[in-house]
Amino acid sequence: MTSSHSGDIAFTGDPAPSGCPVQHDSGAVPLSGPRFHTDPHQLYREMRREHGPVVSVELPGGIPAWLVVGYRELHQVTSDPDLFPRDVGLWNQWPNIPEDWPLLPMVGQPMPSIYFTAGAEHRRHVSMVEPALESVDPFELRRVCEDIADRLIDGFCGRGSAEIVGDYAEPLPVLVLAQIMGFPEAEGPELAWVMKTFTDGGADARQAHLRFAELCGKLMATKKAVPGNDLTSRMLAHPEPFSDQEYVMDIMAVTAAGYLPTADWIGNSVRLMLTDDRFAAALGGGRRSVGQAMNEVLWEDTPTQILAGRWAARDTRLADKIIRAGDLLLLGLGAANADPHVRQHVSVNTEPAHAGNSAHFSFSYGEYRCPFPAQQIAEIIARTGIEVLLDRLPDIDLAVPVQTLVRRPSAFLRGMTSLPVLFTPVRAVGGTL
Repeated sequence: MTSSHSGDIAFTGDPAPSGCPVQHDSGAVPLSGPRFHTDPHQLYREMRREHGPVVSVELPGGIPAWLVVGYRELHQVTSDPDLFPRDVGLWNQWPNIPEDWPLLPMVGQPMPSIYFTAGAEHRRHVSMVEPALESVDPFELRRVCEDIADRLIDGFCGRGSAEIVGDYAEPLPVLVLAQIMGFPEAEGPELAWVMKTFTDGGADARQAHLRFAELCGKLMATKKAVPGNDLTSRMLAHPEPFSDQEYVMDIMAVTAAGYLPTADWIGNSVRLMLTDDRFAAALGGGRRSVGQAMNEVLWEDTPTQILAGRWAARDTRLADKIIRAGDLLLLGLGAANADPHVRQHVSVNTEPAHAGNSAHFSFSYGEYRCPFPAQQIAEIIARTGIEVLLDRLPDIDLAVPVQTLVRRPSAFLRGMTSLPVLFTPVRAVGGTL
């Protein structure tokens, strides 16, 4: 379930500007507004029709960027880390970015992290983080997920109603991640709040990001003093030395990347299974449809709609646009997955849709993709969470009309703000959180 298979489709870009390319201009599309979370697919279709596969957009504060919505073009950008590195230090807009810019935690700034380094320095961080991720035992991880899922469901199973996002989909990944990273269990709720807050990019984003750094710094110091059987301790045990700041930045990157996208993967998949008749059999305990629904969500309703970012190393051309050195390119993962120019060439029209096809961009692609062991961890958490929920509450049903469901107000992430459900009350299986 990775985007690596998108490499089976080879595209080449024209590296030299020619013809009459469109310049970055005042007709930029604002990267905000309700349509990004009410009907993003229609919005992306309009963007593609009116602007082509590379769209001039405007971020809060009038900051210009490019949104790549074409599959071919996104493949080109993610496949060329020399021309389009993830090096935020190249950004030509730094003189215009205020310290309290709300998207700064999402876009980033120069710092020694696996997420904000490029080239050899990035690979140095990968050499420390990826083996630690690979060391997570998938069977033990599933056992932890099942235990925490049961305890969360015990908290509401006797009521006959629940709000799946707040009661289950959001706390499950953060409690699992807290355990495998080595955080104290009591810090789980605060971890969830700070990561959700800075990711949504609102007024409290910067304060939440600073608090997140404090919690990760405290964890690093604790595990340096008393190592344990956890992912953080294994990162610290890497033979090549890293600075305390580097360790903290990488702990932040691993934890944040694993939390909200996994929570939204659970929520979006449960929503699909409750509202689409093709998945009704799974509600009676069938397991096969769970994986199919999860894969369809990665194609049609991917949790990470837009990913920041790449920065052009030099002037170049992408589709019909001139990209200047230092320009920010935002990866339109959700838009590229729906690109009709590619969808007609890949086998996605199976029943249920997309079964067996994982040429999506939902984990990005190329050198800076989500590491494969991290993808596996996210899939185990999400799939186990959904399976335990359906096993425990087999007659779960949506409590409100589907059209009244509300998405989180973020252009970058696509998840539900709530998912109220009804079911026949059942007994708790025991244990306390």
